[in-house]
Amino acid sequence: MDIVFDPRLIAANRKRALHLGDNKALFLLDIAAEELADRIAIVERHFETAVELHGATGVTAQRLLQTGKVDAVTRVETDAEFAGDGEAIEVAPLEDVPLPPASANLIVSPLSLHLTNDTPGTLIQIRRALKPDGLFLAAIPGSGTLQELRDVLLTTEAELTGGASPRVVPFADVRDVGALLQRAGFALPVTDTETYTVRYDSILPLMRDLRAMGMANPLTGRSRRPLNRRFLMRAAELYAERYSDADGRIRATFSIIYVSGWAPHESQQKPLKPGSAKHRLADALKTAEIKLPPGGK
Repeated sequence: MDIVFDPRLIAANRKRALHLGDNKALFLLDIAAEELADRIAIVERHFETAVELHGATGVTAQRLLQTGKVDAVTRVETDAEFAGDGEAIEVAPLEDVPLPPASANLIVSPLSLHLTNDTPGTLIQIRRALKPDGLFLAAIPGSGTLQELRDVLLTTEAELTGGASPRVVPFADVRDVGALLQRAGFALPVTDTETYTVRYDSILPLMRDLRAMGMANPLTGRSRRPLNRRFLMRAAELYAERYSDADGRIRATFSIIYVSGWAPHESQQKPLKPGSAKHRLADALKTAEIKLPPGGK
């Protein structure tokens, strides 16, 4: 397994963001929490035991309780400091799911799975922690996220140094995420994508927001050389040239993959086996069946 992310640095970035306490920069987490809660609200089920995995502020847990569909939510975090006043939380590394097998009806993961080195293993742990017919929901930043920033930083570094190092994390494609759900053994997996465009005055407030989100560069292959003023000014120029609107403000893209999957249960619908249909498609469409000659021509 390739170690793409530095787990200690991820934990430090998230803790630093917690201490910054910039609630305005947490808009993406708020959006994900609302979307996940909306999806729970339309499920014809009640969930006695739910778990929020690494939701940072706990806003997702709060929104789940407000739906009336969830009795209690246990939060899992990388550090006890993420707990609210008088709140008890489970502490575990980002890739560990510290839950007994078949112990939860609902598990949600808001904006953290994209930072796991062993994502298939983490998904398998989640599926095992669900009771039969339990539900898993996640919001995962996907491909296209911060594409403008990635382009600008690579171009700037190549221009100024003659080389380039990774400065924006890689994000998964929605099809890859769906395949990982199937590989982990989830039943009825569903993935869809929502894209959000956020505008800033310049690249500098965008980068401040990313730090306040805990999304500073955690890649093991990152350059250890800090960004100097010359680099930042050139990156700001390129960003304004390539990705600004008529009013001069720049665009930043965030593409979120929303995921759902169920722990297998005998009551769930299963696809029919090929050749098991009892009625012809032509009859259903009320049309004549046209037989093709041998070879399909």
